[in-house]
Amino acid sequence: MQQTIILGNIITVDEKRPFAKAALVKDGVFAYIGNEEEARRLACKEAKVLDYGENFIYPGFMESHCHGHLAGYRFIGQANLAQIGLKPDFAKYREILKDFIAKNQHRDFYVAAGWVEDEQPVTKAYLDEICSDKPLLMQTASGHAMLLNSKALEWAGFDAEAARKWGYDLMHVDENGEPNGYICEGPVFEVVPKLPASVEDIKEYLLSWQEFAFKSGFTAVGDAGADIVHPDAPKAYYELEKEGKLKLRTYAYMYVTDNYDDPCAAIARIAAERAELSGEYFRIVGAKAFLDGVTEAHTAWQNQDYLDTPGYHGAERFNDHDKMVQLIVEADKEGMSVHVHSEGGGATHFMLGCIADAEKITGDLDQRNVLAHLHFVTDEDVKRMGATNSVPAVPPLWTPKAPGNYEQEISYVGEELTNQAYPIKSFFDAGANVVFHSDYPVSPMIDIKLSFYAAEKRVYPDGMFNSTPRNVKEAITREQSLRAMTINVARQFRQEHRMGSIEFGKIANMTVFDTDFLHDDIEQVGKAKLVATVVDGEEVFKT
Repeated sequence: MQQTIILGNIITVDEKRPFAKAALVKDGVFAYIGNEEEARRLACKEAKVLDYGENFIYPGFMESHCHGHLAGYRFIGQANLAQIGLKPDFAKYREILKDFIAKNQHRDFYVAAGWVEDEQPVTKAYLDEICSDKPLLMQTASGHAMLLNSKALEWAGFDAEAARKWGYDLMHVDENGEPNGYICEGPVFEVVPKLPASVEDIKEYLLSWQEFAFKSGFTAVGDAGADIVHPDAPKAYYELEKEGKLKLRTYAYMYVTDNYDDPCAAIARIAAERAELSGEYFRIVGAKAFLDGVTEAHTAWQNQDYLDTPGYHGAERFNDHDKMVQLIVEADKEGMSVHVHSEGGGATHFMLGCIADAEKITGDLDQRNVLAHLHFVTDEDVKRMGATNSVPAVPPLWTPKAPGNYEQEISYVGEELTNQAYPIKSFFDAGANVVFHSDYPVSPMIDIKLSFYAAEKRVYPDGMFNSTPRNVKEAITREQSLRAMTINVARQFRQEHRMGSIEFGKIANMTVFDTDFLHDDIEQVGKAKLVATVVDGEEVFKT
């Protein structure tokens, strides 16, 4: 039996014993939490000791909504356009793309990601000048839009007929009705899974992501659409676990396309994949659907028309009420949840209505369906979130006013609504199981200490990105933030009996920082340093 004594300032997130100085781990599970003397008495002579001194030990932090395969793909398989920051610079994008192509002449496809949209129109001509002999695809930071060169359009089969099929809001065209290279939403999610990649490629991407997650202090994550980027990603997760290489517990939601014809068949497929591929470190827990797009791409499903486009309120992707209700009902029968991308207020209102109607059918008032992003939410729908026991996945790192994005939002939805963006406190007040998310790497920031800071201050420390506070009445306490990154996420995954707090019998996942997130000055919190990440009682990262 492997035994490890853990020493330090332990913040347990256990109301019965909120603080301890020592813990004993046996075979990856907490066997005792209390004081050092008793931990040593209970341990065998061969027990290893992890002494973190005066540092602070927390339950392993968890990320509720991210994209593991995509993260690794962007680390080592794509040109990184996000490296230049939040403001678009097409001259610098050109330099990065040309350099990537020069270093990767062996590739048949070139893919880049991370560019930021603005009012400057860009078309296939921009990419054709950079590369005309091979497909080149350039995805936005949000992942919801993409620019293709002529070769990529040809490869994807995107022609004038395809543009008419998708609609010109989703596939832009030139004066002759031919695609000009810009696509968003549905066409993007059709083309991305077709990009060539082997299972071995994906495994390499996932291991790169795992290393990054551990270095960031995370011990478990929710993959919101594990098969979106490539259908073989779940298989790659499974094989890595069988090989003993996967240690980042990953709770996966499988993609269901917009207004899927047969929701019963979709859930049956996911349940079969769960039975075939799920294990201890990779586990399928539900379905993932997109209700809408994102405000910055003009595709979030709002409760009202966009100010600059009367008569248009965004892209309604999965908007069939009866099919969504059926999807939720069938998922519930399998003990699974439905996890949706819901950015605009209209999308959230639609989904909460579907959940309420599904609960009338199932009688299950604890389905743990997840609504992620929640840019704009009405007071009525905040209350419905709590009433339906739904899970609001909120992004504290998106809450500040960031120059450029903030002004763009005002031009689209108005100043009053923009200043009411990203509620968090209201969800807690409504009794909802609030969880934090980053949406990494779709959003380029994933940071535990900054999440604490932004959730309390609604701004970044030291004026980072020239940000200023927004909607400060939605600020929350640090204890609420801690729960939103630990026990609440465990509950989302239906794992609260195994993870999320430091308690007897739970998995010994821990994250160690040099800072007391609950009591230190908030400016010190913003500068906290990660000391170690521990999974199953073993250090997987140490500074």
